[in-house]
Amino acid sequence: MERRDFLKAAGFTLGAAMLPWASARAEGGAVGVGMCDWNVGTSCDPELIPLAAKAGVEGLQVSVGTRPNWIPLRENKMRQRYVELGKQYQITFHSIAAGGILNDIPLATEPQSAVYVIDALEAAKALGAKNILMAFFGNGDLRLTDSNGEFIERKKDNFSEYVLDSKKISRVVEVLRQIVPRAEDAGVALGLENTLTAAQNLDIIDQVGSSWVQVYYDIGNSTHYGYDVPAELRLLGNDRLCEVHIKDWKRSVFSLEEGEVNMTAAAEALKQIGFNKWYCLETSGREDKFIPDTRDNVAYVKKMFHMV
Repeated sequence: MERRDFLKAAGFTLGAAMLPWASARAEGGAVGVGMCDWNVGTSCDPELIPLAAKAGVEGLQVSVGTRPNWIPLRENKMRQRYVELGKQYQITFHSIAAGGILNDIPLATEPQSAVYVIDALEAAKALGAKNILMAFFGNGDLRLTDSNGEFIERKKDNFSEYVLDSKKISRVVEVLRQIVPRAEDAGVALGLENTLTAAQNLDIIDQVGSSWVQVYYDIGNSTHYGYDVPAELRLLGNDRLCEVHIKDWKRSVFSLEEGEVNMTAAAEALKQIGFNKWYCLETSGREDKFIPDTRDNVAYVKKMFHMV
């Protein structure tokens, strides 16, 4: 039996029934619609929770910190403030993001970056989040570049695929193997958000060998990179998706109905795999119209992605 087939049979299929975030709503659709804190305002600011609630979101993806000397969610006082306001405004903290900090200080090359992942795990446990987002963009990109610094693209069945940097991939795999026991103890999934295809991410997961490593899928990014989004979602399946970012790549688009992403096809694929976790808006809004634009996008997601 191939390793992936073994993991799928022994780990991922059975794991959905055993892992702590497995939802009783497996047949009933996703849990809720949240938003990245950096789209509400400044990252790591619990005082923006009332604004998020007013805009109609049900949860927040909270950044653990943005630079080495500013990791606010390490502090118990800050965590307590989040919990307090979350209860008051009925906002769930469904995910913790180690985003910009890992893009600047990559997991693939900088030893200190593993500390920020552990920070995110500890913050997730304190706030009740079920996954963390580990970003691999910018300096953290795992794709190989040529002598001109360009990513090496190859077409496969009319869709894009990029050559990977094998040294970086090996480094990430080794780091994740060391962190997985902490994730399992915390009951928090490690979500990979990057520029790779679903199949390439599955290869990384297989190498790590743990169902606690999953994919944090961004349908806007994947559309922009030229990937077959519906096919990728079906390939990953519900058990290997920890959460889904909803956005369009075009920054001038504030309505999800007006972008380049085929939302209908993505929604149908997620319905077919029984996706039952959080959708997270990575959208902003027009100047002075954040609240109505966000309310419209929340309503759109609930309708389009079969939540109502």
